[in-house]
Amino acid sequence: MAELVQSRSKTEREYCSTSEAAQMLGVSLGTVQQMVENGLLEAWKTAGGHRRIRIGSVESYLRKRHAKPDSGSDRLRVLIAEDDRIMQALYERTLASWEMPIDVKIVSSGFEGLMEIGRDAPDLLVSDLVMPGLDGFAMIRKLRSNPQLADMDIVVVTGLVPEEIEREGGLPEDVIIYGKPIPFRELKGYVQAKLIQLQKRARG
Repeated sequence: MAELVQSRSKTEREYCSTSEAAQMLGVSLGTVQQMVENGLLEAWKTAGGHRRIRIGSVESYLRKRHAKPDSGSDRLRVLIAEDDRIMQALYERTLASWEMPIDVKIVSSGFEGLMEIGRDAPDLLVSDLVMPGLDGFAMIRKLRSNPQLADMDIVVVTGLVPEEIEREGGLPEDVIIYGKPIPFRELKGYVQAKLIQLQKRARG
C-alpha cells in the first residue's frame, strides 16, 4: 500500500491534467490536445481515458516561448504559412536562390504557425489566408492581439480578391497584402529592406 501511495504521489508531482496544462500555458483545452497530438507536449492516458501531461514538458515549452532571441543576429528569420505543397517547394527553392542571410521555416496551417511563433517568433511572417483548420485570418488576428509580437511584420500572399477578404472581416491595417501568383520580385525587395533594418540594429 505504501508503495502504491508513493507511486501515485510521484505521478501527481510529475504530471498534470489537461485543464491544468491549459491554465499554465494560457490556452484552451482544445489547443492543449492539439499540442499533445503534434508532439509539443508529452502525455499519456489513464485507464479511464483521461490525459495526464508531463509538467516538465509544459515548463520546457514555456521557457522556449519566453526565451528572447539573440538581438545581435544579422540573419532575418522568416516563417511561411502555406498549405499547398507545390507553393511550399516554390517558396523554399526561390528564397534559397536569393543567397541572403535568412532562415526560413514553413508550416501548413494557422495552428502550426502559432505554435512555431510561440517557440521562436520570426522577424517576418508570410502567410496564405485559406488553410485547413485555423486559417490565416484567425492566426493573424490572434497574433495582432498580442502586444509582445507587435514588431513582427506580416505579409499576406493570397488568391482572394479584396471583396472576399472584406467579407471575412478584413485584416489589420499594418498587414501587407499581395495577390497570387507569388510576387517574388516584390517580396525580395521587402526582405532586402528588412535585412538592412536588421543589420543596422545589430551594428547599433
